[in-house]
Amino acid sequence: MNVENIQSVTLEEAQAVAQAAIEKAREMGQPMNVAVAEVGGRLKAFARMETAWTASISIAQDKAFTSATLGFSTQEIGEMAQPGQPLFGINTTNGGRIVIFGGGVPLMRDGHVVGAVGVSGGTPAQDHEVAEAGVAAFG
Repeated sequence: MNVENIQSVTLEEAQAVAQAAIEKAREMGQPMNVAVAEVGGRLKAFARMETAWTASISIAQDKAFTSATLGFSTQEIGEMAQPGQPLFGINTTNGGRIVIFGGGVPLMRDGHVVGAVGVSGGTPAQDHEVAEAGVAAFG
């Protein structure tokens, strides 16, 4: 299938994903930054809770970029990027934008990546859980 024919996540969908992730972060009591990227990894929507770390803004965006452009969760990429694994060193590519710890999850439609959500502000496990809440809102 030609990549140009794959519909990207819409603005409305991206905003719904971000809102669902923020609601999960509030429920957990953990301030987070949430980025939603479209199919090519470009930022589509962003939300930052009031006391979320400002250093985590770019991390959330890079997690969304990583999952949108590679088609795997950053948690999965992290496993494949360990010494002796096939993607060892991938985090040094793309100007250092590739993230190899939890918090980025692709958004799929009809078996194709149409975007991704990236979350940062908690532990990698918390970030992943919040990202999954965003994915659940996508469908």
